[in-house]
Amino acid sequence: MKSAARWAPGWEVCGLSRADLDLTDHAAADQVWQRLKPNAVIHCAAVSRTTECERSPQLARRINVDTTAYLARLSRDIPFIFLSSGEVFDGKAGWYQETDGPNPINIYGKTKLEAEQRVLDNPRHTAVRIVLTAGASQYSDRSFVEDMCRSVKNGKQLTLYGDEFRCPLPAGAIVRSVWELLDNGAPGLYHLGGRERLSRWEIGQALLQWYPELQGHLAEGSAGEHAGAPRPADLSLNCEKIQALLSFPIPGFRSWLKNRKCQGDDVWDYEPSVL
Repeated sequence: MKSAARWAPGWEVCGLSRADLDLTDHAAADQVWQRLKPNAVIHCAAVSRTTECERSPQLARRINVDTTAYLARLSRDIPFIFLSSGEVFDGKAGWYQETDGPNPINIYGKTKLEAEQRVLDNPRHTAVRIVLTAGASQYSDRSFVEDMCRSVKNGKQLTLYGDEFRCPLPAGAIVRSVWELLDNGAPGLYHLGGRERLSRWEIGQALLQWYPELQGHLAEGSAGEHAGAPRPADLSLNCEKIQALLSFPIPGFRSWLKNRKCQGDDVWDYEPSVL
């Protein structure tokens, strides 16, 4: 929990990974709750891959909705921050604000929207919508950057859509923002994404300098060729609401890459679920 020590020095943090606790086992979770007696909860756990959600909708609902509702009930008298997703939108507009009406087009987005509604029933609680997180995880299996590198290592050619847009943000910036939001004591609904709206293809090109193994393995394509789970075309987020509360400017992905050496845990740190 290096980032907690850096950005939340006033908190004693207990980070729980999937290996530490199965949140669907309520008896076990109740025991952990009674042992820790938390003063706040940051809930990051989810079935987040759209293909997996489409393949196993009952599992997606159990983890994304039921578990979130369960933790929100346990946290009824304390701050609770839930990491949601821009996938609650259909992607037809872009630069979405918190006041824009959601319209999810896949199972993942639908479960995240329902979970948000459960969370925000409590005025103490917060939902933060993110879109695309860059980072390095403990087992190299969580961020889109890791997915790309693993696919290339397995000999796959990656087709990146030039007409599908996201606003990626490094995990470190997300972590710092969440801790500051908690310290600000300002519950509600927030959008948190990078300042730049980039196509999948532009994101891949920006990564080549830092991940030369991707060179020669990227091809530009069109979202019209996509045959898998439905994916929104444009999930760029307007982040003015949360930016007004933060002590630092939310970076754009390419500008962030240019100004960082991209080495070390303090840069690419990808946080586990936190209870």
